[in-house]
Amino acid sequence: MSAATMTAPAGKAGADEGRIGLRSNLRHIGALARRNLVQIKNDPETLFDVLLMPVIFILLFVYVFGGAIAGKGHQQEYVQYLVPGMMAMMGMNIAMAVGTGVNEDFRKGVMDRFRTMPIARSSVLIAKIVVEVGRMLLATSILLVMGFLLGLEIRGSLLEFAGAIALSTVFGAALMWIFILLGLSVQTPQAVQGMAMLVLMPLQFGSSIFAPTTSMPGWLEGFTKVNPLSNLADAARSLINGQGPVAHPTLITLGWTVAITAVTMPLAVRKFRSKT
Repeated sequence: MSAATMTAPAGKAGADEGRIGLRSNLRHIGALARRNLVQIKNDPETLFDVLLMPVIFILLFVYVFGGAIAGKGHQQEYVQYLVPGMMAMMGMNIAMAVGTGVNEDFRKGVMDRFRTMPIARSSVLIAKIVVEVGRMLLATSILLVMGFLLGLEIRGSLLEFAGAIALSTVFGAALMWIFILLGLSVQTPQAVQGMAMLVLMPLQFGSSIFAPTTSMPGWLEGFTKVNPLSNLADAARSLINGQGPVAHPTLITLGWTVAITAVTMPLAVRKFRSKT
Protein backbone atom coordinates (compact mmCIF):
# COMPACT_ATOMS: atom_id res chain seq x y z
CA MET A 1 0.00 0.00 0.00
CA SER A 2 1.18 3.53 -0.71
CA ALA A 3 1.95 6.05 2.03
CA ALA A 4 -1.08 8.09 1.02
CA THR A 5 -3.31 5.09 1.38
CA MET A 6 -1.80 4.10 4.72
CA THR A 7 -2.52 7.53 6.19
CA ALA A 8 -6.07 7.90 4.93
CA PRO A 9 -8.47 9.41 7.48
CA ALA A 10 -10.48 7.06 9.63
CA GLY A 11 -13.74 8.21 8.11
CA LYS A 12 -12.41 7.60 4.62
CA ALA A 13 -11.34 4.10 5.63
CA GLY A 14 -14.80 3.38 6.98
CA ALA A 15 -16.41 4.71 3.82
CA ASP A 16 -14.15 2.61 1.61
CA GLU A 17 -14.79 -0.58 3.55
CA GLY A 18 -18.01 -1.37 1.71
CA ARG A 19 -16.18 -1.18 -1.64
CA ILE A 20 -13.39 -3.60 -0.69
CA GLY A 21 -13.58 -6.70 -2.86
CA LEU A 22 -13.24 -10.29 -1.73
CA ARG A 23 -9.73 -10.68 -3.15
CA SER A 24 -8.51 -7.54 -1.37
CA ASN A 25 -10.22 -8.62 1.83
CA LEU A 26 -8.47 -12.00 1.72
CA ARG A 27 -5.15 -10.27 1.08
CA HIS A 28 -5.71 -8.04 4.10
CA ILE A 29 -6.55 -11.06 6.26
CA GLY A 30 -3.36 -12.79 5.10
CA ALA A 31 -1.21 -9.74 5.86
CA LEU A 32 -2.73 -9.29 9.30
CA ALA A 33 -2.39 -13.01 10.05
CA ARG A 34 1.30 -12.81 9.16
CA ARG A 35 1.63 -9.83 11.51
CA ASN A 36 0.13 -11.92 14.33
CA LEU A 37 2.46 -14.83 13.55
CA VAL A 38 5.46 -12.50 13.65
CA GLN A 39 4.32 -11.35 17.08
CA ILE A 40 4.31 -14.97 18.26
CA LYS A 41 7.75 -15.55 16.73
CA ASN A 42 9.12 -12.50 18.54
CA ASP A 43 7.46 -13.49 21.81
CA PRO A 44 7.46 -17.32 21.95
CA GLU A 45 6.33 -17.22 25.57
CA THR A 46 2.81 -16.69 24.22
CA LEU A 47 2.89 -20.36 23.18
CA PHE A 48 3.45 -21.64 26.71
CA ASP A 49 -0.27 -22.17 27.30
CA VAL A 50 -0.57 -24.11 24.04
CA LEU A 51 2.48 -26.28 24.73
CA LEU A 52 2.04 -26.95 28.44
CA MET A 53 -1.69 -26.86 29.13
CA PRO A 54 -2.53 -30.14 27.29
CA VAL A 55 0.35 -31.96 29.00
CA ILE A 56 -0.50 -30.74 32.50
CA PHE A 57 -4.22 -31.38 32.21
CA ILE A 58 -3.99 -34.88 30.80
CA LEU A 59 -1.38 -36.01 33.33
CA LEU A 60 -3.33 -34.41 36.17
CA PHE A 61 -6.64 -36.03 35.34
CA VAL A 62 -5.32 -39.46 34.31
CA TYR A 63 -3.01 -40.03 37.28
CA VAL A 64 -4.68 -37.95 40.00
CA PHE A 65 -8.40 -38.35 39.23
CA GLY A 66 -8.42 -41.27 36.77
CA GLY A 67 -8.29 -43.97 39.43
CA ALA A 68 -11.12 -42.40 41.41
CA ILE A 69 -13.32 -41.84 38.35
CA ALA A 70 -12.66 -45.00 36.35
CA GLY A 71 -11.44 -47.27 39.16
CA LYS A 72 -7.95 -48.27 40.17
CA GLY A 73 -6.14 -50.02 37.34
CA HIS A 74 -8.55 -48.72 34.68
CA GLN A 75 -6.59 -45.63 33.61
CA GLN A 76 -6.33 -47.03 30.08
CA GLU A 77 -10.09 -46.88 29.58
CA TYR A 78 -10.18 -43.47 31.21
CA VAL A 79 -7.68 -42.20 28.62
CA GLN A 80 -10.10 -43.34 25.91
CA TYR A 81 -12.84 -41.38 27.66
CA LEU A 82 -10.86 -38.30 28.66
CA VAL A 83 -8.83 -37.34 25.59
CA PRO A 84 -11.77 -36.86 23.18
CA GLY A 85 -13.51 -34.80 25.85
CA MET A 86 -10.45 -32.64 26.39
CA MET A 87 -10.42 -31.84 22.68
CA ALA A 88 -13.59 -29.87 23.38
CA MET A 89 -11.92 -28.10 26.30
CA MET A 90 -8.87 -27.04 24.26
CA GLY A 91 -10.97 -24.90 21.93
CA MET A 92 -12.63 -23.00 24.76
CA ASN A 93 -9.38 -22.31 26.63
CA ILE A 94 -7.56 -21.13 23.51
CA ALA A 95 -10.55 -18.98 22.53
CA MET A 96 -10.16 -16.98 25.74
CA ALA A 97 -6.75 -15.77 24.54
CA VAL A 98 -8.35 -14.10 21.51
CA GLY A 99 -10.40 -11.77 23.70
CA THR A 100 -7.42 -10.75 25.83
CA GLY A 101 -5.31 -10.23 22.69
CA VAL A 102 -7.86 -7.92 21.08
CA ASN A 103 -8.23 -5.98 24.32
CA GLU A 104 -4.46 -5.56 24.65
CA ASP A 105 -4.17 -4.34 21.05
CA PHE A 106 -6.61 -1.54 21.84
CA ARG A 107 -4.78 -0.62 25.03
CA LYS A 108 -1.42 -0.51 23.21
CA GLY A 109 -2.75 1.68 20.41
CA VAL A 110 -2.25 -0.92 17.68
CA MET A 111 -5.81 -0.40 16.49
CA ASP A 112 -5.12 3.30 15.93
CA ARG A 113 -2.83 2.27 13.09
CA PHE A 114 -5.42 -0.05 11.61
CA ARG A 115 -7.97 2.76 11.81
CA THR A 116 -5.97 4.79 9.28
CA MET A 117 -5.86 1.93 6.78
CA PRO A 118 -8.55 1.35 4.13
CA ILE A 119 -9.21 -2.24 5.17
CA ALA A 120 -12.36 -4.07 6.16
CA ARG A 121 -12.74 -3.95 9.93
CA SER A 122 -13.77 -7.62 9.93
CA SER A 123 -10.40 -8.61 8.41
CA VAL A 124 -8.61 -7.61 11.63
CA LEU A 125 -10.81 -9.95 13.68
CA ILE A 126 -10.80 -12.79 11.16
CA ALA A 127 -7.00 -12.70 11.01
CA LYS A 128 -6.95 -13.09 14.79
CA ILE A 129 -9.17 -16.13 14.54
CA VAL A 130 -7.08 -17.70 11.74
CA VAL A 131 -3.94 -17.56 13.88
CA GLU A 132 -5.73 -18.75 17.02
CA VAL A 133 -7.20 -21.70 15.13
CA GLY A 134 -3.61 -22.64 14.29
CA ARG A 135 -2.71 -22.40 18.00
CA MET A 136 -5.73 -24.53 18.83
CA LEU A 137 -4.70 -27.23 16.34
CA LEU A 138 -1.21 -27.22 17.84
CA ALA A 139 -2.65 -27.68 21.34
CA THR A 140 -4.91 -30.47 20.09
CA SER A 141 -1.96 -32.19 18.41
CA ILE A 142 0.05 -32.11 21.64
CA LEU A 143 -2.97 -33.45 23.54
CA LEU A 144 -3.33 -36.34 21.09
CA VAL A 145 0.40 -37.15 21.20
CA MET A 146 0.21 -37.31 24.98
CA GLY A 147 -2.89 -39.47 24.67
CA PHE A 148 -1.12 -41.91 22.36
CA LEU A 149 1.82 -42.10 24.78
CA LEU A 150 -0.63 -42.98 27.57
CA GLY A 151 -2.34 -45.65 25.48
CA LEU A 152 -5.02 -43.86 23.45
CA GLU A 153 -6.26 -45.97 20.54
CA ILE A 154 -8.12 -44.85 17.43
CA ARG A 155 -10.87 -47.45 17.46
CA GLY A 156 -12.87 -45.80 14.72
CA SER A 157 -11.74 -45.05 11.19
CA LEU A 158 -9.15 -42.40 10.30
CA LEU A 159 -11.94 -40.41 8.64
CA GLU A 160 -13.92 -40.43 11.89
CA PHE A 161 -10.77 -39.40 13.77
CA ALA A 162 -10.29 -36.46 11.38
CA GLY A 163 -13.97 -35.62 11.82
CA ALA A 164 -13.55 -35.37 15.60
CA ILE A 165 -10.66 -32.93 15.14
CA ALA A 166 -12.58 -30.88 12.57
CA LEU A 167 -15.68 -30.71 14.76
CA SER A 168 -13.65 -29.50 17.73
CA THR A 169 -11.91 -26.92 15.55
CA VAL A 170 -15.02 -25.34 14.04
CA PHE A 171 -16.74 -25.16 17.42
CA GLY A 172 -13.65 -23.59 18.97
CA ALA A 173 -13.55 -21.01 16.16
CA ALA A 174 -17.17 -20.11 16.88
CA LEU A 175 -16.38 -19.63 20.57
CA MET A 176 -13.66 -17.15 19.64
CA TRP A 177 -16.28 -14.67 18.46
CA ILE A 178 -17.79 -14.68 21.96
CA PHE A 179 -14.46 -13.84 23.54
CA ILE A 180 -13.66 -11.22 20.90
CA LEU A 181 -16.96 -9.53 21.72
CA LEU A 182 -16.09 -9.77 25.42
CA GLY A 183 -12.63 -8.32 24.78
CA LEU A 184 -14.16 -5.38 22.93
CA SER A 185 -16.72 -4.75 25.67
CA VAL A 186 -14.59 -4.59 28.85
CA GLN A 187 -11.75 -2.29 29.82
CA THR A 188 -8.81 -4.53 30.73
CA PRO A 189 -7.36 -7.96 29.83
CA GLN A 190 -7.76 -8.95 33.50
CA ALA A 191 -11.48 -8.26 33.25
CA VAL A 192 -11.66 -10.43 30.13
CA GLN A 193 -9.95 -13.31 31.92
CA GLY A 194 -12.06 -12.93 35.04
CA MET A 195 -15.36 -12.89 33.18
CA ALA A 196 -14.23 -15.71 30.90
CA MET A 197 -13.47 -17.95 33.87
CA LEU A 198 -17.00 -17.39 35.17
CA VAL A 199 -18.19 -18.91 31.89
CA LEU A 200 -15.49 -21.55 31.47
CA MET A 201 -15.70 -23.25 34.85
CA PRO A 202 -19.42 -24.17 34.86
CA LEU A 203 -19.37 -25.22 31.21
CA GLN A 204 -16.25 -27.39 31.54
CA PHE A 205 -16.98 -29.11 34.83
CA GLY A 206 -20.74 -29.24 34.30
CA SER A 207 -20.24 -31.45 31.26
CA SER A 208 -19.26 -34.97 30.25
CA ILE A 209 -15.65 -33.95 29.49
CA PHE A 210 -14.06 -35.43 32.61
CA ALA A 211 -16.60 -37.93 33.96
CA PRO A 212 -19.87 -39.62 32.96
CA THR A 213 -22.92 -37.60 33.92
CA THR A 214 -25.01 -40.50 35.26
CA SER A 215 -23.71 -40.02 38.82
CA MET A 216 -24.53 -36.29 38.87
CA PRO A 217 -27.62 -34.84 40.59
CA GLY A 218 -30.68 -34.70 38.37
CA TRP A 219 -30.62 -30.93 37.91
CA LEU A 220 -26.94 -30.98 36.96
CA GLU A 221 -27.38 -33.92 34.61
CA GLY A 222 -30.14 -31.96 32.89
CA PHE A 223 -27.74 -29.05 32.43
CA THR A 224 -25.09 -31.31 30.90
CA LYS A 225 -27.55 -32.47 28.24
CA VAL A 226 -27.93 -28.94 26.88
CA ASN A 227 -24.30 -27.98 27.50
CA PRO A 228 -22.65 -27.67 24.05
CA LEU A 229 -19.34 -28.94 25.45
CA SER A 230 -21.02 -32.19 26.49
CA ASN A 231 -22.41 -32.71 23.01
CA LEU A 232 -19.02 -31.96 21.44
CA ALA A 233 -17.23 -34.28 23.87
CA ASP A 234 -19.76 -37.07 23.26
CA ALA A 235 -19.49 -36.67 19.49
CA ALA A 236 -15.67 -36.70 19.52
CA ARG A 237 -15.66 -39.67 21.90
CA SER A 238 -17.99 -41.69 19.66
CA LEU A 239 -15.96 -40.85 16.54
CA ILE A 240 -12.60 -41.78 18.07
CA ASN A 241 -13.81 -44.89 19.91
CA GLY A 242 -15.90 -46.09 17.00
CA GLN A 243 -19.00 -46.66 19.10
CA GLY A 244 -21.88 -44.73 20.55
CA PRO A 245 -24.29 -42.21 19.00
CA VAL A 246 -22.64 -39.83 16.55
CA ALA A 247 -25.34 -38.12 14.50
CA HIS A 248 -27.30 -36.47 17.32
CA PRO A 249 -24.40 -34.88 19.30
CA THR A 250 -22.71 -33.89 16.04
CA LEU A 251 -25.81 -32.12 14.73
CA ILE A 252 -26.34 -30.40 18.09
CA THR A 253 -22.70 -29.22 18.09
CA LEU A 254 -22.95 -27.93 14.52
CA GLY A 255 -26.19 -26.17 15.41
CA TRP A 256 -24.51 -24.43 18.34
CA THR A 257 -21.59 -23.52 16.08
CA VAL A 258 -23.80 -21.87 13.48
CA ALA A 259 -25.95 -20.11 16.08
CA ILE A 260 -23.00 -18.73 18.05
CA THR A 261 -21.27 -17.48 14.90
CA ALA A 262 -24.43 -15.99 13.41
CA VAL A 263 -25.17 -14.01 16.58
CA THR A 264 -21.76 -12.98 17.91
CA MET A 265 -19.78 -12.37 14.71
CA PRO A 266 -21.93 -9.42 13.50
CA LEU A 267 -22.06 -8.03 17.04
CA ALA A 268 -18.27 -8.26 17.39
CA VAL A 269 -17.64 -6.58 14.03
CA ARG A 270 -20.14 -3.81 14.84
CA LYS A 271 -18.56 -3.28 18.24
CA PHE A 272 -15.12 -3.18 16.66
CA ARG A 273 -16.23 -0.53 14.14
CA SER A 274 -17.79 1.67 16.81
CA LYS A 275 -14.85 1.23 19.18
CA THR A 276 -12.26 2.17 16.55
